[in-house]
Amino acid sequence: MSKQVITINRTYGSNGRLIGKALSERLNIPFYDKELIELVSQECNIPAKELEKVDEKRANQWHLPLKEAMQMEPQYHFRPMNDVLFDAQSTVIRDLAEKEDCIIVGRCADYVLQEKKNCHRVFIYAPFDYRVQTVIHRLDRNETSAKRLVKKMDKERRYYYEYFTDRKWMDMNHYDLCIDSSKFSETAILDILESLYLK
Repeated sequence: MSKQVITINRTYGSNGRLIGKALSERLNIPFYDKELIELVSQECNIPAKELEKVDEKRANQWHLPLKEAMQMEPQYHFRPMNDVLFDAQSTVIRDLAEKEDCIIVGRCADYVLQEKKNCHRVFIYAPFDYRVQTVIHRLDRNETSAKRLVKKMDKERRYYYEYFTDRKWMDMNHYDLCIDSSKFSETAILDILESLYLK
């Protein structure tokens, strides 16, 4: 039987990562977010700290990070580390989707697995002010700082997704289910996602 995968894209501060983690615990299936960096690090023999610098970021077309020692290694042929990470991460995502039921957050996983049956593509979002308040309470930031961070992270995620997929990040037509996390309790959202998994 084909393995079931739930991919979660999320706006910053909508609690998409926390919801994905809670869902994995409820369903007792693996959860992958930052964990993918470690898997790629082991697979490609690249230090995780180098990969973390470019995680979910597109390369800057005006500045390739050639000053980075790792970028000068011959096997990368002066490719931006962002591209190296995306390609390697995509391979890891496909391998995981073949061998186990799992939840994958971000990393264009919905696009990488677009041909896979039993892949449920979810987008979690919330109004800007709600997300700002979430960041204020989660990170103990003032309102001005929280607003800047939400805008910055949304911009990075949008640029990353659209750069690697040629799709619009917030085009709801790409997803099987879109949830405004400000409208439901976490339990209600988990009930919805569990029913999606079990259907």
